[in-house]
Amino acid sequence: MNPAHAGTASGVRTTGGHDGVELRHLRAFVAVAEERSFTHAADRLGIGQPALTRTVRALEDALAVRLLDRTTRRVELTDAGRQLHDDIAPLLSRLADALRSPGEQAILRLGFTAPLPACCPALTSAFEAATGAGVRLVRRDTPLAGLDTGESDVAVLRGDPPEGAPVRTRLLSYESRVAVVSRTEPGTGPARERTGTVARRRVLDWAELADLPLVVNTVTGTTRPELWPRGRRPRLACTADNFDEWLEAVAAGHGIGVASEAVAQRHTHPGLRFVRLKNAPPVPVRLALPDRDAHPLAERFFRLTGPAAPAPENKRTAGPEQR
Repeated sequence: MNPAHAGTASGVRTTGGHDGVELRHLRAFVAVAEERSFTHAADRLGIGQPALTRTVRALEDALAVRLLDRTTRRVELTDAGRQLHDDIAPLLSRLADALRSPGEQAILRLGFTAPLPACCPALTSAFEAATGAGVRLVRRDTPLAGLDTGESDVAVLRGDPPEGAPVRTRLLSYESRVAVVSRTEPGTGPARERTGTVARRRVLDWAELADLPLVVNTVTGTTRPELWPRGRRPRLACTADNFDEWLEAVAAGHGIGVASEAVAQRHTHPGLRFVRLKNAPPVPVRLALPDRDAHPLAERFFRLTGPAAPAPENKRTAGPEQR
């Protein structure tokens, strides 16, 4: 490596002006970083995969650092690549807005995880009427719904954001929880037999779920065993890292699921039943945006939100082990 290169905290080495780095290099890198695939990134950008590969390699050569670890099956970011992506992804979004032609409608990207909360249509309509801007819905199965990667400008989140996440939030509403149970005949074993029994119930008490195996969506789900008191918690049957896999795991009879009432209202599945829960802590629904350098339209959207609806009557005060 050329000793004249100076290192930075992110691991990306600089040569001064970076005359060789162009906007197309950065866009290509961000696409690969977010898709974790050269094939999918090439489709997203509408270019050939060989050209995309050459463009990303040219960026690495210009910065004198490896940004991506490539194998035959997957693409992963290096530490330097992760830092570069976090730094430039929001900037590219803002640049695209700045370069928009004067007659083109401004667009706010609203991130969400499935399903979109019931309060959003009225909120987006009020925003569009007040600003003349449009709203593009961006579904991402990530804890911050694309807010941290620059794929969304503002996001609707259920539950608490990850600890230490650089976001500001405002409470929008609460949603009741429901039990999600497989309609399939239970297999062998006491746990499967109990799961089959509760599938025929019309109402369940929150405390009863402690005796049942639980299926958890670890990325965007809002229900984990820690919500129950220590010593009286459900067994973790299996996990999923996105909403659709979680639904199918419950439908397959691996265990019981717990979700917000929006799931029951907006989703149907031939293999699932939704059972009302008593005494379950409600799910808070929050609006989030970056705590610094937020898009001006995101700030407008944030200010439009009014006071949150009161929590459902069965809201329970969570102790230290339940928060």
